[in-house]
Amino acid sequence: MKSVVVFCGSSEGSRPVYAKLGRELGAFLAKRNIRVVYGGSQTGIMGAVADGALENGGEVVGVLPTFLTTREVAHPGITQMITVESMHERKLKMHQLSDGIIALPGGFGTFEELFEMLTWAQLGLHHHPIGLLNVDGYYDHLVAMIDHMNKEGFLRDPFQKMLLSDSLIAGLIGQMENYKIIPGIIQMRADQT
Repeated sequence: MKSVVVFCGSSEGSRPVYAKLGRELGAFLAKRNIRVVYGGSQTGIMGAVADGALENGGEVVGVLPTFLTTREVAHPGITQMITVESMHERKLKMHQLSDGIIALPGGFGTFEELFEMLTWAQLGLHHHPIGLLNVDGYYDHLVAMIDHMNKEGFLRDPFQKMLLSDSLIAGLIGQMENYKIIPGIIQMRADQT
């Protein structure tokens, strides 16, 4: 992986551990010469990820829709800021600039971005590894829901295995670097139509 998009909250959440891990993730990626692509804000976990990468000599690319420039204060120190017109363009541009996807804690926006990338992968539109950095069990309920979707017949085993998860940065990056496209995903999709 040369470039990873990080989806996460524009706020810090209720516990300092979230922003702390965001900063640590940015630093880890920078030390591995992996470019950070993110939403462009200087606030919240988003800002922590960018700061962690920048403090360690990393390259950071932000993608910010014009209508959010007043809500999510653009980070002034990043390597490159790309302005787009819509949230749809934002996700597409972030995807185009990356070859891996990580979700840190966040709200509706983070979940929406994560699930769109999972859906695109399920449809065979990309083969990037997708990971949850499950800080202090933040994503435990989501992982349980995905298990439930599988048990109830709405998500086949290979699609469930597309979503990687770890509580440790090194563990998650290791899984992502060793990710192999699961055989049969595209054929299974064709069988379902």
